[in-house]
Parts: sequence; structure tokens; C-alpha cells
Amino acid sequence: MQPPLRSLPRDHSFAVYGAYVTFPRIELPLWFDTIDERFDVHWSRLRGKVHLDRVFYTASEVGDFGMIWLAIGASQAAFGPNAKTHDAIRLAAALGLESILVNGAMKSLFRRERPAWEQERPHHLRKPRTSSFPSGHASSAMTAAILLSDSFPKPVVPLIWGMAAVVAFSRVHVKIHHVTDVAGGLVVGLVYGATVRALVPLS
Repeated sequence: MQPPLRSLPRDHSFAVYGAYVTFPRIELPLWFDTIDERFDVHWSRLRGKVHLDRVFYTASEVGDFGMIWLAIGASQAAFGPNAKTHDAIRLAAALGLESILVNGAMKSLFRRERPAWEQERPHHLRKPRTSSFPSGHASSAMTAAILLSDSFPKPVVPLIWGMAAVVAFSRVHVKIHHVTDVAGGLVVGLVYGATVRALVPLS
């Protein structure tokens, strides 16, 4: 049995193109755990409901690697009115860099253990090997919502944001992330997405 992530060494090294990069570990405040525990008590009432389980497990699955956002961006670029390849390229490049920053650098800094789940899951779900904070699903969903809002008609934008919220909080429902992981991911995605939008505006 592997030790919990909280017991890992304070320094963590991993290979990047043959060179070892060392990240010091950053401890999260203990009150994060208090928020997570209280939130999970309330959210646990939603687990086990057939239709909600199906929605959230599906959202969690299609949110892996930003697949749903890449598919939406590609479809908009190919078939949408006033479609531009630049939109899809900007989104794909931004999500690729976001994944490196969050799933590589940031998670290596915090290395938080994921929520315990002893029960049998109602649906198949890929088990990530990275640590828990921040949520990559949440950060990519927020990033995508910000960037896709530029290229979609205004009536569709609320739907994009609603999908982003479902994908982000699906990680709490399936107990892959704590709610503070999701909150952290949303903040990262907000800052990152706004930065990309400012630096690489659509023409």
C-alpha cells in the first residue's frame, strides 16, 4: 500500500527531457480540509441518484484531457458561422500549455492526496495518477469557457459556462477531487484564460 501524499518528502524530483527538476512541497491550510469535509456531507446526498450519477460521470469522462473542449472548438472552427481556424488553434494551444502547468508543475508543488473512495463506482472512471490540487478538469473548463465565449454567439455562451460548471463539479461528485481542488482549479483557469485572451485576442 502506498503512503498518503501528505507523507511524501518535502522535495520531489522528476525527469524532464533527461534532466531532473525538483519542486519543494507547499502545504495547504488545514481549513481546506474542514471546508471539504463539510461540503462533502451535503454533496453526498446527491451521489447514488441514477440520473445525476450518469450526468456527472459522463461529464468527468469527457472532460479528461480537455476532450470535450477541443471537440467543441474544432466543430465551431469547421462548421460554425464566421468560422476561423485561429479560434481552434488558440484553444488547443492554450489547453495544452494549461495541462503542462497544472498537471505537471502545480500538482508537483502541492502533491495533495485525493479523496478516499471505498465503494464500488456506478460507472467506469479513469483513475488519475497525479495529485489532487488543483483540479485540472476545473482549470481547463474555466479556460475553455473564457476562450470559447469569444467565438460563440452570445445566446450560446451561457450553455458553454453551464457545461464548464458541470465538468468542474463532476470531479467532486465522483470523489476524484475535493471541492477546494475544484475551487483552486477554477481560479487558475480564470487567471490563465483571461491572460491568454488578452495576449492572443481573436482577429
